[in-house]
Amino acid sequence: MIGELLPDSVVAVEAYGADEPENAWLYPEEAELIALAVPKRRREFAQVRACARRAMEKLGVPAQPLLPGERGAPQWPAGLTGSMTHCDGYRAAALVRSADLASLGIDAEPHGPLPEGVLESVSLPGERVRLSELAGTHPAVHWDRLLFSAKESVYKAWFPLTGKWLDFSGADIAIHVDPGKALGGTLRAELLVPGPLVGGVRRGVLEGRWTIRDGLVATSMTVPHA
Repeated sequence: MIGELLPDSVVAVEAYGADEPENAWLYPEEAELIALAVPKRRREFAQVRACARRAMEKLGVPAQPLLPGERGAPQWPAGLTGSMTHCDGYRAAALVRSADLASLGIDAEPHGPLPEGVLESVSLPGERVRLSELAGTHPAVHWDRLLFSAKESVYKAWFPLTGKWLDFSGADIAIHVDPGKALGGTLRAELLVPGPLVGGVRRGVLEGRWTIRDGLVATSMTVPHA
């Protein structure tokens, strides 16, 4: 699912439900970080790293510890950049050589409505107007959850390039539906704060894709070098 949202240069590995290893192994330094967490959190932490290590191997990079850095962002091996996501019943990691992409972000969420009151805190007025219009033509899609996921993907692509926090109000996201396809399309995020510098050029817009499948909504954002 995630792989379909990304360029061919990206390696994506995902695991669904019963496919998830119950006892995914961790390096000692990883296990120490998560030792006091509840069992559910320990499983998520280990399983998503199992996906990431399989992606490393597909890129010819030896498996190695994957420790969280500033604000929890994963510290990827030299020469790689990537993103991870997990929710109930799903884990995924996407990695690419840094020479092929400047940054990327992925996110997956259960395809259901956001809790009451959350949309107002994570969206802009113009975004809510557009969501209402989309709901009129495609009522089966939980557009509020899709927008939330897209905001997460924007942040995950943004942070490695800037090292700065990006509030939900920092990007205005437009969602487009592919012609003849109600459950997939493109994303365009206009940054409302100074964008990251990539190759000496300030990027004010990030672009990505979305899909809905198997009770999940998935989004991606990629930042090319040029």
